[in-house]
Amino acid sequence: MSAKAAISKEVFIPHDEKMLAAVQVRRRTKKKIPFLATGGQGDYMTFICLSVTNKKPAHVSLTKVKQFQGSSAFVKRQWTLDQLWQVNGIRPQQRTVPKFDLVFENAFDQWSAGSSKKCTFIQILHHTCQRYCSARKPEFINCQSKLMGGNSILHSAADSVTSAVQKASQALNERGERLGRAEDRTADMMNSAEQFAVTAHKLAMKHKC
Repeated sequence: MSAKAAISKEVFIPHDEKMLAAVQVRRRTKKKIPFLATGGQGDYMTFICLSVTNKKPAHVSLTKVKQFQGSSAFVKRQWTLDQLWQVNGIRPQQRTVPKFDLVFENAFDQWSAGSSKKCTFIQILHHTCQRYCSARKPEFINCQSKLMGGNSILHSAADSVTSAVQKASQALNERGERLGRAEDRTADMMNSAEQFAVTAHKLAMKHKC
């Protein structure tokens, strides 16, 4: 089982939440971690996760999940989407590690992550904010415009299906037109054959007489 699947199973499903996105990150600035606060010391993996409750009205949360080496347990810290004030995409310079910052009411985290994974997470986060934030929406700065537009990957599957349906419909229409033309040609041939038969019969009767 992958780390993301394990997080979804152990952290979110028991609380009737659905994980929308998760990105593995590394802190850009070193921070001392108290032993009592984490329950352990040593190397660990960190994920920033976005989740929504299954029950209505839906509540969206951002959760920082840590798993220490040699432990199957997860340590988490959670914020509601309303507590998120700003997402800073930090445009990457050439040959630098992709970075992004999350600014909350009571916290400020600086992270680095894989380029494509960072972009995917920010795109899903932006779409989720547009959908679920009814009042104040978090500020997104230094983010690529294509991530903020309407071409969210959350719609890509629907767009693909729509495109496939349109292509299938067009193909059926074209096929119908071809069948229609074939039927017209068949009808013309039948009419011609019928007229030829009538003419031939008249000629035969004339010569017989």
